[in-house]
Amino acid sequence: MVSRVTTRLTIAVILLLVAAASFATVVAQPLEKPYRVGVLWPSSVSTNPMFHAFVQGLRDLGWVDGKSMVIELRSAEGRADRLPDLAADLVRVKVDVILTGSTPAALAAKKATGTIPIVMGTSGDPVRLGLVASLARPGGNVTGLAYDESLQSPIKMLELLKEMIPNARRVAVLTNPGNPAHVAATREVSGAARSRGIQLQLVEARDLRDFDTAFAAMTRERADAVMVITEALFTRHLAELRDLAAKSRLPVMYGQRLYPEAGGLMSFGVDLRDSFSSRRGVRRQNPEGRQAQRPADRAADQI
Repeated sequence: MVSRVTTRLTIAVILLLVAAASFATVVAQPLEKPYRVGVLWPSSVSTNPMFHAFVQGLRDLGWVDGKSMVIELRSAEGRADRLPDLAADLVRVKVDVILTGSTPAALAAKKATGTIPIVMGTSGDPVRLGLVASLARPGGNVTGLAYDESLQSPIKMLELLKEMIPNARRVAVLTNPGNPAHVAATREVSGAARSRGIQLQLVEARDLRDFDTAFAAMTRERADAVMVITEALFTRHLAELRDLAAKSRLPVMYGQRLYPEAGGLMSFGVDLRDSFSSRRGVRRQNPEGRQAQRPADRAADQI
């Protein structure tokens, strides 16, 4: 079953259940070899909090890399065009299950195999993107967690930003056009902006080199505020985004709690680290998954 992140189901639990199901024939028998867990990641994992939360979550459940299972990591290092080849490589080495760390990674994995179980750590609207048939009955070999980025989250971000800055008339939206989930997200938020009398400035960034140009365009067009749609590239370089926002003196609404923790202004959304870890168990988030922090006190203020 594909679940939205608002239930905070742990990816580690789902992954192990899928792996266990694929080995039903060896129930009650000792394992002759460890499970091979393929991980298809969009960026570097060296400092990535979601990946490290995933590894720790497995350890909490008694699964240790190199002993009871082996992690076959394939990282695109920020280059989305590498994901299809990396997914194909995981299929070639015959992993037992594939964990994906982004929507593009999930799409690449699904294209590479129709038989190896795929667990999405996070995904924008998997039904619209063709990853699953439905949330209740996904079918096929893909399951995991769906982050509602391409539906209501950007709209709520816009609403809360408007509440915080009532005089905002022009809002810049930073997106990565290489992420299919962002296409749906910008379409949804554009409609919401028109109905609220807000003019959107869509600004694109495909890699770190585009950040300076993006913020220069926001300043030139006199944006009143900025929304940053959740994206692996943006999370990887959140410090750079934070510093550019401060330099440009622009208030920014982010899509993850990680940004306010790093000194950003505010965020709306769930803590995606919980999607990859079992450290907090299964529990419900506060209504609508809202989180906000101000750099002054770093308190998790509820908006």
